[in-house]
Amino acid sequence: MILPMLKIAVISVWLFMLARKDWTTRTLPNYLTLSGALVFLVWRLGWGGVSCLWSGFFGGVIAALLLLIPFLLRASGAGDIKYLFAVGILIGFPQIFVTLFLIWVVGVILGFSMLLTKRLNGARLKHLFNCFFNFCYDRQKGKESLPDKEAEAVRIPFGVAISVGTFISLVLEFFFLCRGGYEIGY
Repeated sequence: MILPMLKIAVISVWLFMLARKDWTTRTLPNYLTLSGALVFLVWRLGWGGVSCLWSGFFGGVIAALLLLIPFLLRASGAGDIKYLFAVGILIGFPQIFVTLFLIWVVGVILGFSMLLTKRLNGARLKHLFNCFFNFCYDRQKGKESLPDKEAEAVRIPFGVAISVGTFISLVLEFFFLCRGGYEIGY
């Protein structure tokens, strides 16, 4: 019982550091994301052997591939991909799908709350919906009036959603363990 609580406590520090960094600077530094991935790979190998290592690596690849298309469309950053890769290694396959769903839910809630509090400019989202659903919409004119893609007011700090969703996943894992359920990440 102590080991899962210790795991959550240590990983929570890492999650908090990344969430705070992304919220304040909109960056996820390599020294935190890639070092986390490396530590989790070594931990998986030492804890569960080669099969546990492969489960983590496969979970990391699946999580990272999920953001590949948004990254290519410049809708997410490389730091988000590296962070999701590290989280995928931590959680492992197939449990990463639950964590990805939780991250998505937290991201939607974060985005809507930022829109409601005017911390996020919804002009790009409005333009996207108009392009898809309004056939009378002048796309070129709408595109010219959009704010810069790199402006902070148009970027959601997705690292916060990744941190919170991962934390919820770890807490759910702890409660499943307390009730005699399966263990995520091993």
